[in-house]
Amino acid sequence: MIDVDYPFDPEADEDRKVPDPEADSLLVGAVDLHQHPGPSPFPRRMGILDAARDADAFGFRAIVAKSHHHSMVTDILALRHAGLAELKTEVYGGIALNRTVGGLNPYAVELALRMGGRMVWFPTLSSAAHVEHHAQHHDTGFPTPEVELRPNEVITILDDEGAVLPEVRDILAVIASEDAVLTCGHLGVPEAQKLIDAALETGVRRIVVNHPCFVVGAAVEQAAAWARQGVFIEHCAVMYFGRPERRRDLDELLAFIKAAGVGQTVISSDSGQKTNPLPVTLYRRAVRGLLDAGVSEADIRQLVGGNAGQLLIS
Repeated sequence: MIDVDYPFDPEADEDRKVPDPEADSLLVGAVDLHQHPGPSPFPRRMGILDAARDADAFGFRAIVAKSHHHSMVTDILALRHAGLAELKTEVYGGIALNRTVGGLNPYAVELALRMGGRMVWFPTLSSAAHVEHHAQHHDTGFPTPEVELRPNEVITILDDEGAVLPEVRDILAVIASEDAVLTCGHLGVPEAQKLIDAALETGVRRIVVNHPCFVVGAAVEQAAAWARQGVFIEHCAVMYFGRPERRRDLDELLAFIKAAGVGQTVISSDSGQKTNPLPVTLYRRAVRGLLDAGVSEADIRQLVGGNAGQLLIS
């Protein structure tokens, strides 16, 4: 049985005790498109309500609760009368198209979006790129499920001739009709490109590539090319400001931002896992790191809130 009494303890992140009014002021209006609260088969540090309250305390405009395994839309709806509706921070959900929701399932997408969901992640744990990455790297950073689950069989969005599958086009039509956000999940570059092209042909207006340098395998030049197509490039604060032993070089992030442009770049947390800092902690660290690197306050506001708000809400 999953333990739903999550060990939410902001003060466990030692730097949360250190005042940084300059960084905190830039978090007002922030929008986190990529949080991982519980419930989840993976061990989590916080539930949806605690995540929302923490974000609300720092003036976040909105957060998105993501599960690799199920739609969190109904979880969010169920919490509205438990205190979620009292917060100024809006909480949204969506659906990730892995095996546990039936894969490329337009029925599940339609249900999630029409009940208030805003985001559709194409295969993450079930993508070929993710399964291959997991097989090649003994320490991927992904947690072990707390319940026994079948191994993820690969889901591809393409047929044997390399064309986008009919069910994918069906899903894209639903996303377009609901004006929701499509993200490429953990698809590798070739599949992601075909998905983006098909989405644009279908009329999808809001498209995100998640963490291009992790699992996806996209170089700076590829991210810049996607940005020129109107795609937003998401980078995850946990990868640059998380546990010291797992941090990537900040210069890599700055190079991606320069290539894609501030106007097409989004900073998310991608956190909530039991062993990682809390999302708000990572946002504070990211803002401080970007300030120290010489990024302007106006650009930081756009990176941590403006662009994501345009995608999610505007």
